Amino acid sequence: MRQVLTVVSAIVLFVYPFAVYFGIDQFGLNLVGVILVVALLLRMFTASKTPFKELKFLSFTTGIVGILLAISGVVFEQHGWLKFYPVLVNLCMLGLFSLSLTQPQSIIERLARLSDPDLPQSGIIYTRKLTAVWCGFFILNASVALYTCFQPIEIWAFYNGFISYIAAGSLFAGEWVMRQILRKED
Repeated sequence: MRQVLTVVSAIVLFVYPFAVYFGIDQFGLNLVGVILVVALLLRMFTASKTPFKELKFLSFTTGIVGILLAISGVVFEQHGWLKFYPVLVNLCMLGLFSLSLTQPQSIIERLARLSDPDLPQSGIIYTRKLTAVWCGFFILNASVALYTCFQPIEIWAFYNGFISYIAAGSLFAGEWVMRQILRKED
């Protein structure tokens, strides 16, 4: 049951920009706000079972902020509050990744060690640099997402529901290709 709830909440949050864009027009701000609050609560509940304390913290922080934004949107009857959620998610991710750079193991190194517990020194250096690259991505993505908050909702939804996902996916895919090349050189 927990896995089903995790999948449902992940899907709702993944399509968040389009849920806001189409949902408000079709169902109204109140219903969309309630659905988002429920999805965020589910996400917080399911995240409490993860072994990574950083991911628990991230889920709870983004959950609380998202709930506050949804409630503010409903109370003040303005959908603009909902537009700030992607900005705050990027800032939370930036915080998580950048704080991990102050630790002996970056977050990406910890994730890499799940599949390769004996990560070589070159892998440690690589994961640290990659964590810094993702920090740069989150800064840029949060900045553009913030800019779109003050644009028409169509532009906001297109960037935050499509372009930002393409950009993140491209970075992820490009890194995977680079990692394969570097592994062959070792």
